[in-house]
Amino acid sequence: MARSVLLIDDHELIRHGLHLAFARSGDFVIAAEASSVAEGLAMAREHTPDVAVVDIRLPDGSGLDAARSLRKLFPDIGVVVLTMYAGDEQLFAALDAGASAFVAKDAPSDDVVAAARHAAVSPHSFTAKNLNGALQRRMAPEGPQLSERERRVLELLAEGLGIAAVSRSLFISDSTTKTHIARLYEKLGAANRAQAIMNAVKAGLLTGADSTGASGSGR
Repeated sequence: MARSVLLIDDHELIRHGLHLAFARSGDFVIAAEASSVAEGLAMAREHTPDVAVVDIRLPDGSGLDAARSLRKLFPDIGVVVLTMYAGDEQLFAALDAGASAFVAKDAPSDDVVAAARHAAVSPHSFTAKNLNGALQRRMAPEGPQLSERERRVLELLAEGLGIAAVSRSLFISDSTTKTHIARLYEKLGAANRAQAIMNAVKAGLLTGADSTGASGSGR
């Protein structure tokens, strides 16, 4: 028997793509679609779906608030949270909100369908692509482990340098700099430069003085 899915996302194109992916899956049907928290909760009450797929950012509130409300209304509903910013902070926020799965919006649509399958079968367990790494980073008493080059890139970002300036300073290509920055963001559980620097300060990897240039250009 096919399971029903509620899509809650304010981007029609995203909803359309997910609708097609679930239709192709053969084991899901779309119960309803919504573009806001309020509309999503109304559709949930009307259709009682097996799974809700919720964008973390909605025009009238947070998808995390929607997840909490859905979990309260329907204790056994599966909840998949989608986000453009898949850092550790967002992952653990989704876990705390009662989500069953956490998926980055740039992941293949098949990953969302797979997460929905998990959510339908095990609504009270949590899955995410980088869950083990995030747990290790959270539990590590010494904080994130950075290479010498990553530490230098972090220091230059904190000084306000952009990607091109960091590359020139370290005599490396822009693509290599971007790779270092992506790894930094992953290790620090950050979605952008400001968050990375803030998390680095909290972890003792930077002093407050080091982060005075955090609003500089570039990612």
